[in-house]
Formats: sequence, structure tokens, C-alpha cells
Amino acid sequence: MPTALSVNLNAIAYLRNRRDLKWPDLCGLAEIALQAGAAGITVHPRPDERHTRRSDVYDLKRLVDARGQAEFNVEGFPSEDFLALVEDVRPDQVTLVPDDPAQATSDHGWNLKAGGDALETIVARLRGAGLRVSVFIDADASVPELAASTGAERVELYTGPYGGAGDAATAVEELEKLARTAEAARAVGLAVNAGHDLTLENLPPLIARIPFLAEVSIGHGLTADCLIYGMAETVRRYVKACAG
Repeated sequence: MPTALSVNLNAIAYLRNRRDLKWPDLCGLAEIALQAGAAGITVHPRPDERHTRRSDVYDLKRLVDARGQAEFNVEGFPSEDFLALVEDVRPDQVTLVPDDPAQATSDHGWNLKAGGDALETIVARLRGAGLRVSVFIDADASVPELAASTGAERVELYTGPYGGAGDAATAVEELEKLARTAEAARAVGLAVNAGHDLTLENLPPLIARIPFLAEVSIGHGLTADCLIYGMAETVRRYVKACAG
């Protein structure tokens, strides 16, 4: 199966929120992305609603449901407000990230070596509600076993150091860390997602090295390319990159 592309709309929502206007239209652009071949939509609603708003989550859930086979992935720190939101909305996947509310963007995975008991309780709660759970982790081959012990069904590899590598040698080194972590995850029965700073240039080597990636969630790079190619053509290019 080719790696699924989930389009992260946070950057587009950020642009919309600069003005008290209704555009860019998140649902309209999500519809274009899905029609162009995206497998799903991702959002990360933060407490301050600086990009994706709670109302967006409900609107996008209705849109994705109407598409039938598309998936909706909601990311966030598992505060009580966030947990209540996803339990109400019931997305296809909940991705748990260890973000501080003040962070500009996700920049590290969970420190499961310090103990995952609290996360275990949260995962059990979400899975009890019938939700698939993915845990955001760094490229470290010792972590997937700990992630599996939380009860999560997937991990999402934080690809920032790979995507932001300043030279080819560093990119190769980071890619190998990701590959070892992905193999370790597969060995303990976890499906593997990936995301952060992925582009049309660095996505194909990632897919080639980890051909069993279930899903990539891409927002910033994809949104930048939309300024050049438009949403539909950009999605088509990323879907092709995901196909290897």
C-alpha cells in the first residue's frame, strides 16, 4: 500500500486568522485536497486557537465524513479540554504530542523513558472510546517498545531534524535514525506515521528508506508549495512522492 498523505491545515488556518475574515476557507481547501487525492486531513487545535479553531474541527469532521474513505487526524497535547473535544468529534485518529501551549510548533517527541504511566491511562481512555491512537516520538530505536506499552496502535516519527538538515551527510544520518526507529516500531506491532518539515524533495528518500510508512502528515512545506502550484496540483505532486 502506498503511504497515505494527510494534509495538515494549520498553516492555512494561521493565515486566515490574521484577519477577521472567512478566507482562506479551510473546508474549501480541504475539499480540494481530498478531491486531488489526499487520503486525509490533519489539524492541531491549540488552546489559544491561534490557527485551527474548535469550530474548524467540527466543520472538517463533517466534511471528511462526507467523503467516505478519507480520514481525519486530530493532534494535540492531552489536556482534559483536548480529550473531551476528540471524544465528542470522534476523528479516525488522535495523535498525542507533548507540546507546551506556548510552543510555535511540535519540536520533540514524548519522553517515554521517564515513565509513560500517565500516557497509558490516556491511551486507554481514547481507545475505550473507539479511537485509534498514535504517539509522537523522536528518532530513537529504544522508544517504540515503550510506546507500545502505552497501548497506542501507531507512532508518528518526528522528522524535523531530517527535514531541516543543513547538508546531505546530516540528512543521511537522520534518515538512518528514522529507519531504525521505524523498524523497531514494526517489530513490536506498531504502524508508523511520520511528519514535520517534509517536502517534495526530502519525502521520496524517506519513503524509499521506510516503504512501510502508513501515513505522512504534511503542512508547512505543502502550504508553501500551494503558493506556487495551487492546492490541487500540490497535493497531486505529494501523492506522487508518497507512491515512491
